[in-house]
Amino acid sequence: MPLTVDAVGHTTPSVVHDVDSRWLMAYAASVGALDDAYLDTRRPGGIVGHPLFPVCVEWPAVLAVRDLLAAHGLTSAEAAHGVHLNHDLRLARLVRSGDRLSTTATIAGVTTHRAGGLIDLDLVTTDADGAEVARTRMGTLYRQVACLGADRPAEELPPLGEGTAPPVAAATSVHHQLGGGTAHLYSECSRIWNPIHTDARTAARAGLPGIILHGTATLAMAVNDVLADLDAEPGRVRRIRVRFGAPAPLPSALEVRMLGRSAGGDVAWFDAVSPGGRPVLRHGAIAVGPTGAGSGRP
Repeated sequence: MPLTVDAVGHTTPSVVHDVDSRWLMAYAASVGALDDAYLDTRRPGGIVGHPLFPVCVEWPAVLAVRDLLAAHGLTSAEAAHGVHLNHDLRLARLVRSGDRLSTTATIAGVTTHRAGGLIDLDLVTTDADGAEVARTRMGTLYRQVACLGADRPAEELPPLGEGTAPPVAAATSVHHQLGGGTAHLYSECSRIWNPIHTDARTAARAGLPGIILHGTATLAMAVNDVLADLDAEPGRVRRIRVRFGAPAPLPSALEVRMLGRSAGGDVAWFDAVSPGGRPVLRHGAIAVGPTGAGSGRP
């Protein structure tokens, strides 16, 4: 059924999570982030969350958006075939153990894509004091869904590194072996449950050859590699942007490639490809701030 553009502006109720060290450590371990900053609870001030951890608390709000879209024409079958197309996360600070976080999702844009309808969400996560912790622009493509009404695109976000000095070359690449249980581990540790990642029958019904790894799992691994290449602690991350390409089947492998960084070293570009060279992550960029208090180092 056509999706009406009148869905733009509607917001989900707040979803509240109490975050503990167990969840933070499990998420970090599931994506191979084994630094003391994520796992050593003896650290002064305790551990910090992985820079991509906000995806965990955002997930229930993303699911709640389906109710908003259903009220504007999207069927449950169409909703089940949404494809995570792009992700742009801006961090005010890392998540910490003991945080009580509230997340809402607002439909920021509905536009026609060559393959269907593109929905842009703005997800905002705040702490118990109402201070913003993270803000995400997430694009989801609903295949073969038409949009009813004139396109209402989301407001453009500030550029990230575009127009800066020519990048400094960085030829580093990191190879990851993805075992058959990688998605099961990530699902349980992130608490992001989508059966196409763990149930082969559901994946087949969705037209996939088998289960696939979550795009946010591949992105989190890439974040680890880029931060290591930059020798930057996690608390310096201010923004992570990427476009998702081909899914990573399981088991398989992933090569994360560092494509360069700005002359000042505050923006790094990356991508990731499968063994056959198919792009899994495209147009990746990470912006980091200066080293400072609460940066994630002891």
